[in-house]
Amino acid sequence: SHSFGTEKAVLLMQKKSVGSAILNHKCPRCRTGDIFQYPFLQKPTKFTATYKSCPHCGVQYEQEPGFFVGAMYVSYAFTMAILLGTAFILYNFFGDPDLIVYITTVPAVVLLLLPIVFRYSRTVFLYGFGGISYNPEAASNSPADNS
Repeated sequence: SHSFGTEKAVLLMQKKSVGSAILNHKCPRCRTGDIFQYPFLQKPTKFTATYKSCPHCGVQYEQEPGFFVGAMYVSYAFTMAILLGTAFILYNFFGDPDLIVYITTVPAVVLLLLPIVFRYSRTVFLYGFGGISYNPEAASNSPADNS
């Protein structure tokens, strides 16, 4: 029964949801390899460092030169949501403060969240427009098997 439990755990680990993979910035093909080279909290100054291809299954992330330029449209949507959300919170929960509060708070919140917006914009864009389909077999293979 011990090996059955281990097999079941391995199967559960391999079957990662698309939502979980996006939240954790994992490869769209294997949902195991990282998209970014460093965990954000480990090296916050290197939040833009992206792998050219998946370190686990080897799929190339950037389909063509300049591919990730399209991620700026996703970034714009995220930024607008943050901007409107911050303004909504200020208006409804802080009694509609003076204009100077909006002028300083909204850009400050947008700038603080910039690294997170950058990463999620790239990840969502890669999943939406990268043309890479999930392949559970790619997740089960070790990196050496895919060379």
